[in-house]
Amino acid sequence: MPLAPAADDARSRLLAAAVAAFAAKGFHGTTTRDIAAAAGMSPAALYVHHRSKEELLHLISRAGHDATLALSEAAVASSDDPVEQLGRLVEDFVRHHAISHTSARVVNYELAALSEEHLAEIMALRHRIDEVVRALMERGVASGAFTTPDPLMSAAAVLSLGIDVARWYDDAGGWSPDAVAAHYRELALRMVGAG
Repeated sequence: MPLAPAADDARSRLLAAAVAAFAAKGFHGTTTRDIAAAAGMSPAALYVHHRSKEELLHLISRAGHDATLALSEAAVASSDDPVEQLGRLVEDFVRHHAISHTSARVVNYELAALSEEHLAEIMALRHRIDEVVRALMERGVASGAFTTPDPLMSAAAVLSLGIDVARWYDDAGGWSPDAVAAHYRELALRMVGAG
């Protein structure tokens, strides 16, 4: 049964407040009271819409990883050329991590606070993202489009570069998400010897 619009709005406000609070104070430094207050609600309201603070972290993490997997798969499906696939994947991945840098920081750096079950689910998604990039690297090397001596390590490096954008990106920093994405595309292609 779908939520009523008011309930959906309350859930969205709580999720947005949780992202901001987790990014500012970390999961363990954030209280349910902090989240409810930032959402303009009473502390009890959080439990009307969510079972726990950890459930909020899980929902945030799941949404971030689902989006990243989708954009990675779309980039690979966009072309038959490994160079174009990697270029688009890096641009989209980096742009996503720059635009959503606050939530991406939470998604990538608060994993240890997830329950065992939720962590296993998120790690399975991360594995699927890794598989997309690793398979692309291996196809690129096999076709001669990439000359990297270690495609698996190069895949890890590309993902790490993109994820780290969320750690340092600042909206007032002078670089647009598109500029960072284009620069990282060039860096990634050079890294794999794609000219």
